[in-house]
Amino acid sequence: MKPAKRTMDIEYAIRDVVLPARELEKKGIEIIKLNIGDPDKFDFDTPEHMKKAVIDEMKNFNGYGDSEGLLELREAIVQREKKKNNLDISVNDIVVTTGVTESIQMLFGALLDPGDEILVPGPTYPPYIALAKFFGAVPVPYRTIEEENWAPDLDDMRKKINEKTKAVAVINPNNPTGALYDKKTLKEIGNIAAENDIIFISDEIYDMITYEGKHFSPSFMEDIPLIILNGISKVYLSPGWRVGWTIFRDYNEKLNEIREGYLKQARVRICSNILTQKGAVAALNGPQDHIKDMIAKLRERRDYIYKRLNDINGVSTQKPGGAFYIFPKIDGDDKKFVLDVLNKVHVLFVHGSGFCPVYGKGHFRSVFLPPIETIERAMDALEMYMKK
Repeated sequence: MKPAKRTMDIEYAIRDVVLPARELEKKGIEIIKLNIGDPDKFDFDTPEHMKKAVIDEMKNFNGYGDSEGLLELREAIVQREKKKNNLDISVNDIVVTTGVTESIQMLFGALLDPGDEILVPGPTYPPYIALAKFFGAVPVPYRTIEEENWAPDLDDMRKKINEKTKAVAVINPNNPTGALYDKKTLKEIGNIAAENDIIFISDEIYDMITYEGKHFSPSFMEDIPLIILNGISKVYLSPGWRVGWTIFRDYNEKLNEIREGYLKQARVRICSNILTQKGAVAALNGPQDHIKDMIAKLRERRDYIYKRLNDINGVSTQKPGGAFYIFPKIDGDDKKFVLDVLNKVHVLFVHGSGFCPVYGKGHFRSVFLPPIETIERAMDALEMYMKK
């Protein structure tokens, strides 16, 4: 029996590369895994007050919740957005989801018909490509300029907008490059969206993980329809809890029907995890001390891997301004390179073409989440490979 073609065309490079790594592990070979953005795989851990909130709720209630998400969590998100971004929204503007990936899936389900186009960063987080295709739409990558710390090429963005374009997506800080966009850049993208009457989608899942610069949300622009995606997996060190959310910041009621299409999907999937939503309430309303400590550790590790990579002949990279990824450049076939490094020196990266076949090729992505001792071992192995 034949499966639906839409499923057979799905690719997710970040986890696809795990399959050959598992085969090596079956032979007893240790793999240094720098492929996945999961802080808890290393020496980070979910704050204790969040764990306690989940455990307490488990003892108290295990039934269904509202499809839109717990009211208490949506109220906490309203307060967070007002404090961080001076954004005035109500609980009715928010839908809680099973991680940001479900946010993207339901958003694209409500927004995109077959043949529609959506502008995505080149390179980008793979579900933006995979899920657009899943719904029969066309993800159109706009160039980001490596030599300018992966800043968006605004002229390229303008050239790629046509009557089929429904939205432009921005991931800030960016996955996979770690690029951090300034307020001026966001304003210019907002102007492009306004001029062409398209939606601005802002993925802000790494918003508090920045180093020298500050994160800005495009919410300071009041005359564009804006959809913000966020969650607790990265900043609050709880990726397996699968709590994300979508914020609809409307303009002249342009998002009404899209919001309703989104809510219909939320109802049919019933609700996202009630227990971990309680943990998310504790995350947003509780102590924030872990963030400063987390960033201090990550900054040290970023600086180390940045220097080591640029010291290796045949490898060069820009310094990430946020998130915990770095996207070095190499010569040749990037997928072959990643598999060769895995098989010969047992370090697992992700091939850059998995993030965009046009603007990601000739690169690979690494996390810098592990302790420096682990990164050092990985860089020593990579350097040995490159010398050979």
